[in-house]
Amino acid sequence: MPDGDYESRRAYEVVRESCPPLGLETLKITDFQLHASTVKRYGLGAHRGRLNIQAGVNENDFYDGAWCAGRNDPYQWIEVDARRLTKFTGVITQGRNSLWLSDWVTSYKVMVSNDSHAWITVKNGSGDMIFEGNSEKEIPVLNELPVPIVARYIRINPRSWYEEGSICMRLEILGCPLPDPNNYYHRRNEMTTTDDLDFKHHNYKEMRQLMKVVNEMCPNITRIYNIGKSHQGLKLYAVEISDNPGEHEVGEPEFRYIAGAHGNEVLGRELMLLLMQFMCQEYLAGNPRITHLIEDTRIHLLPSINPDGYEMAYEVGSELGGWSLGRWTQDGIDINNNFPDLNTMLWEAEDRKKFQRKVPNHHIPIPEWYLSENATVAVETRAVIAWMEKIPFVLGGNLQGGELVVAYPYDMVRSTWKTQEHTPTPDDHVFRWLAYSYASTHRLMTDARRRVCHTEDFQKEDGTVNGASWHTVAGSINDFSYLHTNCFELSIYVGCDKYPHESELPEEWENNRESLIVFMEQVHRGIKGMVRDLSGKGIPNAIISVEGVNHDIRTASDGDYWRLLNPGEYVVIAKAEGYTSSTKNCAVGYDMGATQCDFTISKTNLARIKEIMEKFGKQPISLSIRRLRQRARQRRQQR
Repeated sequence: MPDGDYESRRAYEVVRESCPPLGLETLKITDFQLHASTVKRYGLGAHRGRLNIQAGVNENDFYDGAWCAGRNDPYQWIEVDARRLTKFTGVITQGRNSLWLSDWVTSYKVMVSNDSHAWITVKNGSGDMIFEGNSEKEIPVLNELPVPIVARYIRINPRSWYEEGSICMRLEILGCPLPDPNNYYHRRNEMTTTDDLDFKHHNYKEMRQLMKVVNEMCPNITRIYNIGKSHQGLKLYAVEISDNPGEHEVGEPEFRYIAGAHGNEVLGRELMLLLMQFMCQEYLAGNPRITHLIEDTRIHLLPSINPDGYEMAYEVGSELGGWSLGRWTQDGIDINNNFPDLNTMLWEAEDRKKFQRKVPNHHIPIPEWYLSENATVAVETRAVIAWMEKIPFVLGGNLQGGELVVAYPYDMVRSTWKTQEHTPTPDDHVFRWLAYSYASTHRLMTDARRRVCHTEDFQKEDGTVNGASWHTVAGSINDFSYLHTNCFELSIYVGCDKYPHESELPEEWENNRESLIVFMEQVHRGIKGMVRDLSGKGIPNAIISVEGVNHDIRTASDGDYWRLLNPGEYVVIAKAEGYTSSTKNCAVGYDMGATQCDFTISKTNLARIKEIMEKFGKQPISLSIRRLRQRARQRRQQR
């Protein structure tokens, strides 16, 4: 990159990225468009030669981490069929993704063809041009062609490779398909959107400016606020969308979307910015569905929990950051599993047979060690926890990238010796419904014909997965949210490519738009209501229990509550300290809209006595003390 001011560098970026990736990483290029001279085995075939593709932990014959040639000689090649004339402008390469082996190509030639038989090698003056490849296996290296070349096929011919390894590559091709209205493949894969939105990547300053524009367009239904600061002092901005922004309305559920816990998984961030624009525009246009959602729900969108990490990824752009650059916070913490591990506390307490008392199954307190200043906790994590404790969220989704699946808790296995084990919550059926509501309305998640992103095939559960059965994570935001607050939280992996090119954003928006709305609407499924005393005053922190489900929730500060449930009939109990409990049968239907299920509970006799005694400045006397005094008086009288 040339030296100079910011504008000069950005101008260079525009020229460099004038042609987008063909789509090896995003899977727009199918397996049938990739060919190779030889392969080491099926799992290392040409179909695995995609930028950033990940191998499984147990590298095997089906899902390995690159294309690897069957022989190590200068006659090997991997070829891409663009299926139409394309202006090729550059090649990006990586080595093999492997925990155990070191394989990468250090130099290569580029050849093009219109018929896959006659090939022309890219020249450097009079001789064949040798492009410098990789010096390690993960950092992508871009090589631009001296001049753009128009052809249908492009081949990469390795000339040298790491001396202790073998010929293995992952790659992406930069190219602009030329207009061809008669091309069947182009028409089949073409995706357009009619939404007039800002389809681009936004750095921190641009994100803040876009939020401001949305707020100025819809000042009556939006509010910008921040929940804290990042390690580098960037504010963690959120946008609230509600018909009465700025305050909790009694009886109205609170919903949240979070994105960017891993700073380099940027699609979720852009989807949040697109969603807030879309909802503002549709509200102004009088869309009844969006208007109803805004009037009946308090929605919070937090596009970037880890802005420091995002800025690192943004600096190098969509194709050159690799799989991990910007993933962690500035001080090296993975926010996604930085929350308190309450699972272990719960399960250890349940396993202690000597304690007969019932173990709390909700609102488990944060351990003291976690709250100390010396604990390894990101400032961003602490800010999110404070936000979660302040607002009575009912449902939430955290958007991530690198896969296409919705993961629901528990995220941590119960068996300490296992790394994968189906570990359901007491609300497993509700979580499955919530996960399926997103996956089934996504354009690709439940498509049985689609290719897996990396190694996992989630079609057996229709694009959903129990987090612990995928890979165990201690201290996840999903498990913490479920065990410490009332909020049911799921992880939504919105795309195979963590950092899709700007040109892919309209299609990704179309893929996710309906799902984003449908998932928000699920906050109105189940039961809701008020818990009041005899005078009609709401009772905070009253416990709502559902018979047969070992997980309770609590009322908010005004005495209102929301309990997500699938359709069916339930026995529901409301109880609070100092009050008699009350039981009701509450039915949940299939139509959208929570069933109203209110409770009025009265104070216990003991609570009334205490209240009367305190009112007259006297402390209530416990029964045991009263009996002792009575016996003492009887002894004195007998004497």
